Amino acid sequence: MFANSKSANPAFPATRMRRMRRDDFSRRLMRENVLTSDDLIYPVFVLEGQNRVETVSSMPGVTRVSLDRLLPVAEEALALGVPALALFPVIDADHKSEGAEEAWNPQGLVPRVVGELKKRFPELGIITDIALDPYTSHGQDGLIDPRDPRGYVMNDETLEALARQALCHAQAGADVVAPSDMMDGRVARIRAELDRNQQIHTRILAYSAKYASSFYGPFRDAVGSAGNLGKGNKYTYQMDPANSDEAIREVALDIAEGADMFMVKPGMPYLDIVRRVKTELQVPTYVYQVSGEYAMLKAAAANGWLDEKACAMEALLAFKRAGADGILTYFALDAARWLRSA
Repeated sequence: MFANSKSANPAFPATRMRRMRRDDFSRRLMRENVLTSDDLIYPVFVLEGQNRVETVSSMPGVTRVSLDRLLPVAEEALALGVPALALFPVIDADHKSEGAEEAWNPQGLVPRVVGELKKRFPELGIITDIALDPYTSHGQDGLIDPRDPRGYVMNDETLEALARQALCHAQAGADVVAPSDMMDGRVARIRAELDRNQQIHTRILAYSAKYASSFYGPFRDAVGSAGNLGKGNKYTYQMDPANSDEAIREVALDIAEGADMFMVKPGMPYLDIVRRVKTELQVPTYVYQVSGEYAMLKAAAANGWLDEKACAMEALLAFKRAGADGILTYFALDAARWLRSA
């Protein structure tokens, strides 16, 4: 292989790699990856009430909004060519419980928001998060036996709750349900529940390789689960950041269970995982540029240490280069605007 590459690339001075970099037109002609608005998914935080906008102090530029204030955001996303929104609810404390029953309330926040968005903007993709942490009084993604002093999240009992939540969202009109809980077997259980109830067209975006990362802090602030979680952690179900082969096994299991798309989370520290999933398994591969990644770029830009636009676009392009088909990013609308003005 090395010999062939040598014969195809004669040595300097016959080969001058800089020749193709000399002018803009030739740089564009040899560009291997291109970022477009079609690659972007915009995560949004939604609140109960009317005319509500709350800033997220750890995520500059990101807000929690009520449905009426979300509608113009959805309209702008559609106008900018962003294909989908990913919804994350901020649940009032009095609706949280140990059993997370609000997660499948058909009159709850997420089903109402989904229904209104699909009514107003039927062509905009709507993705809903399937996990219990916004709804649990303890902040974990699954159910806990209150008698267990370890607070261990029960796997099989949680599957039933997740299946009910996914069906509730699908019946409200969600195009994609995205289980981010990391319970074993949840994709198969959700797929079976959806199909049994004639929701055969609802896609599943599985958070297959979701790591127990320290980059999630601002997100937990945004959805209000940080206080419930307290000093707890999610090490017993989210993946160890040291592992790579395990991620491939996780994605392969979700392929077999019927998922349609596959998520790696976080993004930038896990580009090697994105590349392995795409090249080894050749499935629709997605990546989440998580809250901590976003907050770092915003903080550095605010201090004048980095050019926000240049670095954000470079990071997004890196996800494409690694093999991502789609990118969840809080920069989605800004990036779509920047791409139009380029």
